[in-house]
Parts: sequence; structure tokens; C-alpha cells
Amino acid sequence: MNPKQQPSWAGTPEHARVLSELGTLPPLVFAGEVDVLKSRLAAAARGEAFLLQGGDCAETFSAATADRIQARVKTILQMAVVLTYGAQMPVIKMGRMAGQFAKPRSSDVETRGDVTLPAFRGDIVNGYDFTPESRAHNPQRMITAYNTSASTLNLIRAFTQGGFADLRSVHSWNQGFMANPAYHEYEQLAGEIDRAVHFMEACGADFEALKRAEFYAAHEALLLDYERALTRTDSRTGLPYDTSGHFLWIGERTRELDGAHVDFLSKVKNPIGVKLGPTTTGQDAIDLINKLDPEREPGRLTFITRMGAGKIREALPPIVQAVRDTGAQVVWVTDPMHGNTITSKNGYKTRRFEDVLDEVRGFFEVHRSLGTVPGGLHVEMTGDDVAECLGGSDPVVEEQFDSLYETVVDPRLNHAQSLELAFLVAEGLARR
Repeated sequence: MNPKQQPSWAGTPEHARVLSELGTLPPLVFAGEVDVLKSRLAAAARGEAFLLQGGDCAETFSAATADRIQARVKTILQMAVVLTYGAQMPVIKMGRMAGQFAKPRSSDVETRGDVTLPAFRGDIVNGYDFTPESRAHNPQRMITAYNTSASTLNLIRAFTQGGFADLRSVHSWNQGFMANPAYHEYEQLAGEIDRAVHFMEACGADFEALKRAEFYAAHEALLLDYERALTRTDSRTGLPYDTSGHFLWIGERTRELDGAHVDFLSKVKNPIGVKLGPTTTGQDAIDLINKLDPEREPGRLTFITRMGAGKIREALPPIVQAVRDTGAQVVWVTDPMHGNTITSKNGYKTRRFEDVLDEVRGFFEVHRSLGTVPGGLHVEMTGDDVAECLGGSDPVVEEQFDSLYETVVDPRLNHAQSLELAFLVAEGLARR
């Protein structure tokens, strides 16, 4: 089996040494945490919880600073407070963090002028600078990815367990967002949340329980060398867990039923996701269920749909209906980012906020019409004030790209756009 989207370093002495070292390192996450997440996702599949999955399209080693990590976690917590109120149910908080270092590419090479070099495949494989030295596939980067993930997870745990996630603090951050007149249309919902928090305080609610938050780490399990090397046998059960992250997903480019990625994730006990694009058929989804979740284990399998705003209302219903009719209970999540990528007039890869929002609307419409559960939202976002996606109530325009466009791969929603999306989804959840 020849895995797709893999580096060219196999068989070198350095590759063998790195894999041996990774195999001896401590797990990044623990099997018990993974099992708790699976139970939370089972609730989402039943319509008793909602999944919020957000973070960078591609993490970089240089951006793994305390300030950047804090901003990302803070934004996800802010979004979660709004969604919790709208859904009136728990929100599972999950970051595309501490492992999202590998990216699939449509071509193995990149050409600029008369120079052709290997394509950038994420910091875990090679560098972004367009030089032969930077673009060489270097297995030692897997060790750097492990160490960066470990420090990121350590900081996330400190933030979410040490009082940073206190509901009252998170709510006050959202009040700062509302101070911008551009977001006045969300004043009613923000005011309702404010009254709810004050009501709990007046009643003497136990805020000790609301000072901490469960926060899970997720990434695409693209680089199989890294994932296999971090797979461990759980001492409690004797079963294999991929300890590189709590939740792992398979991308649209690597979800072949007989492919190496599906085969690998079929053998570990983590909850897993599969990205489904507009060419997916109902039978494709059923075949993936039979391969990845043959025991129909609650919380095991999540389908993350990435259709595009113009296609979701036609492409998604037959897939959902086919799965529904089998009785399988998966978590349905919308990824409104990847199907809506365009190129701006000044040459930047971007997305329109209105297209992102329209795909989310279409996702809810489809599930409402079929009587199925819209279980979550998966977005590429950052806690920083970048300009990469067009639009929003305080609109980003193309002219800002030259100075505020930072992503190395795909455009992300900035802090304000992420919160605006949360308010709009919350309103949809409240109507549900």
C-alpha cells in the first residue's frame, strides 16, 4: 500500500533514527481523555451537545508562542459561550492545534519563474521559504513538531484548568467585541447571555465548576510516519490509541476506502473524522462507516462536510439520507471554509464571509428537512486581527491583504469574524 501525500524521506538513516526516537517519547494525550471525548461526541450525535472545532489551517513552529496560543484558545472559548447559550446544550471545545503541521498539496512541486522546488507540505515536513535548503524534506522536523505540540498542550491545559476559562471572564471578553458599533445587531443575544450570567451569580451558582473547561486537540492524520510512531497500547485495555491528539481526521484527498489513511485510523480507538466533499455519494459514506465504525460505537465517527455554499443544498441531502436510513449514528459537522476558496483580484487565496455563512445555513436547512442532527461546526480561524477572508459586519477588504495576510496555506477567519459567525450560528441553534 503506497500512502498518498507522504514525504520522500523513507529509507534514510535519519528517518529511521527519528522514528525510533518518537517511539520512545511519552504520549501527548492520554487514552482516558480520548475516551471522555468519545462520550461527549456520542452526545453530539444524539443532539445533546454541539461540537466547535477551530484553529489554524496549518500551524507553524514560529507561531507557537504563548500570546498566539492564548488568542486562539480565547477566541474558541468566546465562540463556545455564545453557541452554548444559543444551543442550550454543552459545546465540545476542540482546537485544530498541537499537531496541525502537515498539509496535503495538489502538486508535489512548486515553480516560480524558472525554478522548481518541492511543494511546502507544512512545518513538520519542510520549510516555507522558497530555497532548496528550506524545501528539502527533513524528518528531524517530526521531533520539532512533537516538542511544539507538547508545549502547546501544556499551555492549553494551564489556560483551561487554571481560571482563564472562567465563564464570567469569557463573557466579559464578548462584551468588548460588542462595543464595536458594527456588531449592534447581536446586542439582543449578547444582552440575554449577560442576564443569564448575572442570574446565575445572584442565585449563588457554583462558579467553581465553571472556572475550567474541557478542551481537546485535533488535527488531520496526514503524515502517517508521525501518527504510527505515536501510537501506544493502553495499559488499561491493551487497545491501540494514536496519542498525537484526541481527535484525528482523514482529508478529502486521502479517504479512499483501500487507502493507507483509512486503514490506519480503522485500527486505533480514537474518535475520528472524515472530510466529505461534493463528489461523495451516499454509498461512499456507508462504506466508510462499515470500514471505520463496524461496531457502530457511539461517538466513534464524525463526518465533516465541505461542499461549498453553491452545492451543499443539493449534494448533502442524499448522503445524509443514505446514512440515516442505515440507522448509523454519526456526528454531522459542517466545514464551511474549504469549499468556498477563491482568488482575490490582487492574487490572494481568500474566502467570502457571506459564502461561509451561507454554507452553514444550508447545512442546518438540510438537517432540518431530513429530521437529522446538525452536530457541529469546523472552521479555520485565528485569534489574531488578520485580513484573509473578505467581508463581515466590520468588513475585511482586498486592500488590507498586503499588510495583514499572514497564513502560509489557507485563509482564516480573524478574531472578529469568528465571533460574528458564532453569534449567527447561535441564532440558528436557538431557532432549532
